Amino acid sequence: MRLSIPDMSLVVLIGASGAGKSTFARQHFAPTQVLSSDYFRGLVADDETDQAASADAFDALHYIAGKRLAAGRITVIDATNVQRNARSTLVQLAKDHNVLPVAIVLDMPEALCLERNAGRPDRDFGAHVVRRHRAELRRSLKSLQREGFRRVHVLRSVEEVAAATIEVEPLLNDKRDETGPFDVLGDVHGCRAELEELLGELGYVIERDAEQRAIGAAHPAGRRAVFVGDLVDRGPDTPGVLRLVMGMVAAGTALVVCGNHEQKLVRALRGRNVKISHGLADSLAQLSAESPEFRKQAEEFCDGLIAHYVLDGGDLVVAHAGLPERYHGRASGAVRGFALFGETTGEIDEYGLPVRYPWANDYRGKAMVLYGHTPMPEAEWVNGTMCLDTGCVFGGKLTALRYPEREVVSVQAHRVWYESSKPLRLGNEQPADTVSRREPHVLNLDDVTGHRAVETRYHGRIAVQPERAAAALEVMSRFAIDPRWLLYLPPTMAPVATSDRPDVLEHPEEAFAGYRAVGVQHVLCEEKHMGSRAVVLVCRDSSAARFGIDGSGSVHTRTGRPFFAPDQTEELLSHVRAAATSAGLWEELSTDWLLLDAELMPWSAKAGGLIVNQYASVGAAAGAALPVAFDALTAAAQRGVDVAELRDKTGARIANADAYREAYRRYCWPTDGLAGVRLAPFQVLATEGRTYHDQEHSWHLALADRLVAVDPELFTTTRRLAVDTADPTSTAAGTAWWTELTEGGGEGMVVKPAANLTKAQRGLAQPGVKVRGREYLRIIYGPDYTEPMHLDRLRQRGLGRKRGLATREYALGIEGLERVARGEPLWRVHECVFAVLALESEPVDPRL
Repeated sequence: MRLSIPDMSLVVLIGASGAGKSTFARQHFAPTQVLSSDYFRGLVADDETDQAASADAFDALHYIAGKRLAAGRITVIDATNVQRNARSTLVQLAKDHNVLPVAIVLDMPEALCLERNAGRPDRDFGAHVVRRHRAELRRSLKSLQREGFRRVHVLRSVEEVAAATIEVEPLLNDKRDETGPFDVLGDVHGCRAELEELLGELGYVIERDAEQRAIGAAHPAGRRAVFVGDLVDRGPDTPGVLRLVMGMVAAGTALVVCGNHEQKLVRALRGRNVKISHGLADSLAQLSAESPEFRKQAEEFCDGLIAHYVLDGGDLVVAHAGLPERYHGRASGAVRGFALFGETTGEIDEYGLPVRYPWANDYRGKAMVLYGHTPMPEAEWVNGTMCLDTGCVFGGKLTALRYPEREVVSVQAHRVWYESSKPLRLGNEQPADTVSRREPHVLNLDDVTGHRAVETRYHGRIAVQPERAAAALEVMSRFAIDPRWLLYLPPTMAPVATSDRPDVLEHPEEAFAGYRAVGVQHVLCEEKHMGSRAVVLVCRDSSAARFGIDGSGSVHTRTGRPFFAPDQTEELLSHVRAAATSAGLWEELSTDWLLLDAELMPWSAKAGGLIVNQYASVGAAAGAALPVAFDALTAAAQRGVDVAELRDKTGARIANADAYREAYRRYCWPTDGLAGVRLAPFQVLATEGRTYHDQEHSWHLALADRLVAVDPELFTTTRRLAVDTADPTSTAAGTAWWTELTEGGGEGMVVKPAANLTKAQRGLAQPGVKVRGREYLRIIYGPDYTEPMHLDRLRQRGLGRKRGLATREYALGIEGLERVARGEPLWRVHECVFAVLALESEPVDPRL
């Protein structure tokens, strides 16, 4: 009786006390593979029978089991495991390490278990324990597979136990003995003619049937083709591609991994409820013209595809969407999910599509990883990985890589077969010789019109749609300062995740939990000033020409507009210059210019018109109308009319309107020229030849404090508090500080990774999240937003697009600053600045 178990699996022995589990384990597994609960009780308590030590014993056992599974070693758990909660922990342990859990059940007769226990002095518990074990076991037998065990073997007699043998099976993805050479082909998507052409370029001889349809291909030198998946959908001949590739697989001349489109096609062919999109309708229509037998063969073929293969002794891995090293050769739902779909950051890009996590940027594994899934204009190496999807169906190319030669072979698409919502080729892809001839300070319309793509160091390629570029061009040309001063635009900032507390929309605990979830332990909470974001560029000597322009600098808003008239700007810059001189920043930073990120207060200095025309008018209307309505309702109530509910509601609205007026008035105070204007710098963005996003926020704020010390009339400090997101005491202190700020009339705080630029588990961490107070949000959402019905509605606000914008704009800002520091031409810097402004025109809820 052969009991097959997959390689690297977690084997869970299940049976009552006395069933013979330990004996079975000794007979069939190496001593190092078996982890016994009795043995671990002895380790932690010097007594294998000490049941009081069970909790500590299992903690240690699970820890060692995790280490073995992480190393890919078969691990056997020898315990009774008759209770579901004990098994669920083990099943989860297997999932956490992406291995398959296997159950081997010894369902022995009660009398036999009692007899064996009677012969062991350490088993002096009563027969009722065995009966309870067997009762729990019987209740569990039918549910083991539902619990997550991939294989369940049940032995019901001494004879079956004696006849049992263990057979370790290689995982289906284990093709390490296949050494090639291989030709790995990218996403075909129904482009049968291009596939035949590429196979010809690679030297394959195509086999055809009597109707001249391609039904197979073989290479004279014995090479094998490996397809990265997505054979189907979108293109003109999905059946033709399947017929050819199925024939190659049947003949042993090809291997295929599953793509997300094959998985969806199978579900559709089986009548499942799937969304008919992304070219699936084309495949279904094309297959409907084929015979039922062919459709059945295609369904079974696609359904049987493996998610990834490990080839050539582990040196080559092929998966549709790529695969991090920790998943190589593993088997679990998480591994299959990543291999088919990749991973997203939770953000939405400018085309309304999920932002894919650039896992290849962090890859450092030994194996070469070849994949597809995400169309690229060209196949390029990234840390030993290559995406071979070059968008054939979108009018690009069909590409293969010869392995081990590492030679790329491509054929051009015969036409655009399917229009992509996300352009494959973008307008600024110019030959290198054209780029190199640009004059440094010449800005052309071609720089910013049409489809744009900006390559960034920390977020890869960021695209700008034509309509967004047009909107940015209007703002830039009509309202912005001289672009030679415009080196940086700040990114938008996403709010914290919406709180489920009954009385607030935003709360610090969600910020701390959010950063903790992505691996950021240390954050800095900064007071959110009641002002406007300001970028200050100040030069040490106002007479010197810098950046191709004479002058002393600029002070602009986050959309590039000037804050003040030229004479007031110069007056403000003179104060900033003097403070930097007194604080010794020019010498310390070895520079003759500073670029600062700051808040300029009061808010009314920039938004006076907005306050008068929008906020004050609402407050005035409420103040004029609601008291009159309340008095009328009071009079009606005195006459006996039942208007109590409406009267109470109107009274609440009066109180809300009063709170609303009080909230926006805090952002206004009188100014006379620059008298009354305050500046709160919180980050040094760049100086000559240097950027500072690698410096902790505490370093930046310490420099800002020195400016406050020398000119306290202009500069104001940014209060802050360091918080450890893993320490409940620390997070409680952060929450208390926020409560103190907001209850004292403050706007709230910004929570940032303490280290500044931070990579999280899925790309860049949010550069900061704002946690605004209950009363400040009254300005944003309206006087009555705190009413329960409105709060419940507002909790449905979607943050994905806003967060996507925040990280993309942040990466663009850093890219632009690094180009400034490297002394690159202005048009290269302005490419990033303009892209930030263009992204700002995307349709996102402005209240977020």
